[in-house]
Amino acid sequence: MALRVGIVDDSRADAEYVRTLAEKWAAEREISLSVEVFPSAEAFLFRYAEASDFDLLLLDIEMGGMDGVSMARRIRRENERVQIVFITGYSEYISEGYEVAALHYLMKPLSEEKFAEVLTRAAAHIAQDERCLDLVLPGETVRIPLREIRYIDVRQNYVTVHAKGEYTLKKTLSELEESLDDRFFRIGRGAIVNLRLVRRVTRTEVHLSDGSCLPLPRGAYEPLNRAIISGN
Repeated sequence: MALRVGIVDDSRADAEYVRTLAEKWAAEREISLSVEVFPSAEAFLFRYAEASDFDLLLLDIEMGGMDGVSMARRIRRENERVQIVFITGYSEYISEGYEVAALHYLMKPLSEEKFAEVLTRAAAHIAQDERCLDLVLPGETVRIPLREIRYIDVRQNYVTVHAKGEYTLKKTLSELEESLDDRFFRIGRGAIVNLRLVRRVTRTEVHLSDGSCLPLPRGAYEPLNRAIISGN
């Protein structure tokens, strides 16, 4: 496996420490790692305009100029695949992770063990992005990358898969759920959502990155939040 990683931190010492830990993690797992370090969000975005094929971003939040959350918002407008991990000394920013589908927040000073766990989880998510859902429709079979599926909902005996297009077929929600992975979460009897695309959760609604708003059944709020926090 090969991974391209961007580290953005205005503290050179912190950035180099993160690089060292990342390279150690990769060497222990025989993973090919390409790392670029940037001293500011602006410097990264300039580079990103030329080459946007980063797999993982390790971002400081508090930086001079543009902060890490604002930078992540810019990236998410066009890239839902890249994994984002915030590294910060300020716990009050954690709630903003919903907006950019951050994989995790790591608090400074970094725990090497926790850092390795998060990188392992990020690598697993990146590998998952190649999986597809095969739908047999009248006259055709469609392959939809799982990462493109926003949500699936059911009406009577039909389910609709909402991705870049909408695909409706006669099937049960449970049958489709068997073909998904742990980035998806079932909310009640009527819908399955892609956890990576959840931006906000209230007691009654789930808001996704595309602007979709789904009703949240009674009793689903706490389980959904636990799934998001645990990275499932």
